[in-house]
Amino acid sequence: MAASTLERHRRVAQFVRQRQQVSVHELCDAFSVSLATARRDLDALAKQGKIKRVHGGAMALSQDGHPGDELHWLPTLPRSAERAGEKARIGAAAAALVNEGETIFLSSGSTVLEVALHLRSARRLNVITNSLPVLNVLAGAPGINLVALGGVLNRNEMSLIGHITQQALSEVRADKVFIGIYGVDLQHGLTNTDLQETLTDRAILKIGREVILLADHTKCGRAAAAFVAPLSAIHTLITDAGAPAHFVEGVRALGIRAIVV
Repeated sequence: MAASTLERHRRVAQFVRQRQQVSVHELCDAFSVSLATARRDLDALAKQGKIKRVHGGAMALSQDGHPGDELHWLPTLPRSAERAGEKARIGAAAAALVNEGETIFLSSGSTVLEVALHLRSARRLNVITNSLPVLNVLAGAPGINLVALGGVLNRNEMSLIGHITQQALSEVRADKVFIGIYGVDLQHGLTNTDLQETLTDRAILKIGREVILLADHTKCGRAAAAFVAPLSAIHTLITDAGAPAHFVEGVRALGIRAIVV
């Protein structure tokens, strides 16, 4: 087997361990390989006993060599395989803004989940969240003090929302808030599709000294029916290189930092 293939297999196995469960399409995006190559890589690693092959992808094994079911009591987010490469880059850039000793808030959504994946080795960090997948990812991180908010389960996002969540949010403060959104537009600001989730998002925006919006290019210039907040509610936008240049320039013209990865 070629050295390049062996190295890719090592990296793929590490990728699966980090994310606990991945799809074939996520591997294609992350490693710039074809579907056939991704499937062959997973099949080879499964035969070596390094991962467990499942329909459409693979999952990590626990230390005793069995599937880590204790880490999979939560369903995966339905959009986790979409634009995985862009979301991973956005997540890494967001995680790089976090300093040791800070208190941060991580909201729901597949892009914000990437921030959690990049923070698992952080030290002296306080993380507040209403996201069940974020809780799942960070539950075993020894350097993180994890605070979970209660509320009504939103199964689409696997998040906790509603009056109970909003009441809990009124009791906490964060140095940085990392939040995702359905759409962000120069004219219409931040918008969402679910009214109850929108009310929770408004409460989230109020608790941070710095609000950092994570939005891949498909969210930029898009607006939905439920208004969340004007663009002035955020301090930083992190997006990918697919975002329209005029949109990024418009954000910066409003005095908002825009990071393009």
